Amino acid sequence: MHRVAVLGSTGSIGRNTLQVVREMGEAVEVVALTAGANVDLLVRQALEFRPALLSVANERLRDQLLAGLRQHSSLNGYKPEVLFGPPGNLAAVTQVESETVVSAAVGVAGLEATFEAVRRGMRVALANKEVLVAAGELVMAEAQRSGAELLPVDSEHNAVHQCLRAGRRDEVERLFLTASGGPFRTTPAAEFERITPEQALNHPTWKMGQRITIDSATLMNKGFEIIEACHLFGFAPSEVEVLVHPQSIVHSLVEFRDGSVIAQLSPPDMKLPIRYALSYPRREPSDPARRLRWNDVRQLDFGPPDFEKFPLLRLAYQVLETGGCAGCVLNAADEVAVEAFLEARIPFSAIPAVVEETLQRIDAGRVTSIAGLLALDQQARGWARELIERSPLPVGARP
Repeated sequence: MHRVAVLGSTGSIGRNTLQVVREMGEAVEVVALTAGANVDLLVRQALEFRPALLSVANERLRDQLLAGLRQHSSLNGYKPEVLFGPPGNLAAVTQVESETVVSAAVGVAGLEATFEAVRRGMRVALANKEVLVAAGELVMAEAQRSGAELLPVDSEHNAVHQCLRAGRRDEVERLFLTASGGPFRTTPAAEFERITPEQALNHPTWKMGQRITIDSATLMNKGFEIIEACHLFGFAPSEVEVLVHPQSIVHSLVEFRDGSVIAQLSPPDMKLPIRYALSYPRREPSDPARRLRWNDVRQLDFGPPDFEKFPLLRLAYQVLETGGCAGCVLNAADEVAVEAFLEARIPFSAIPAVVEETLQRIDAGRVTSIAGLLALDQQARGWARELIERSPLPVGARP
């Protein structure tokens, strides 16, 4: 029996993870579930999987969760420990016995718990981008010390992980991360100032949460993935490139020094990389409906990204060159800017300007603890909010 704790069980990755667990049957046991504010869904998940520990974002939501559980006669003696806040996430790692922690909590909320799992030498199925974007140096250094195994759940990094099994690390020349290009791949930059949240949330191939969908529209998500790939696989920024591939069939490619290129192909379905991470190093059978239908693969297009139209991609490379904790500032400022865009307080075209201005204002030197990193995260968020509130950027502002 493989025991799993899921941080962020009510989000997109968390829900897909639990669907994979259903399909894997008795081979997997869920021992902890943590969530943010979706209490109703967490109640349903708890009654189905009956984990020993549950946690939500705050005390008020914890009370709602307890009340929701008491309404069901199907408890049959089920009495989980119910916690809240960062201590609840930590308890999901420290107070229950599990082999794998699925890190799928949105934002920096799951950072402390994920770092603790790494510190303890556990296997981490990593879907939370903020862990490596904000704290890559700290996390990877701790993983090397503890022997923790980080298995990427992001489709691109999961694909790289699979491709790298074809050869030794010192035989690799370059990594290629593919990007769908988002909903505005062919939209002229002059029209970006009129983009609405509804348009930006209409991703052409993937169904995701709001923030990651907007990040995909700006290509910030791909910038985060570049940062993650460099930390996770030990590559220099110059060794990681992006290819725009609108079909989202090829998820990553690895070029070896002899000229061979290994690519990983699959339908755009997050359940496939989740299953890979939960069953590695084995390959468990999956639903035949998730296989590629080769007769439907008529064309595979590839091209370079437009760094002028999508400047956040350029900023990601700059952050890697800067080093230190610049990734923490990048992530925090982007989250604040995306929230402001979704609330119609700034135009789509102003998101990169907020992020770049915040990076220029914050001294992102080296931080040696998660507590220091979280303090820097709050400082960066404060600057970004001040920029938005004090000096509203004009429509079409250029970064």
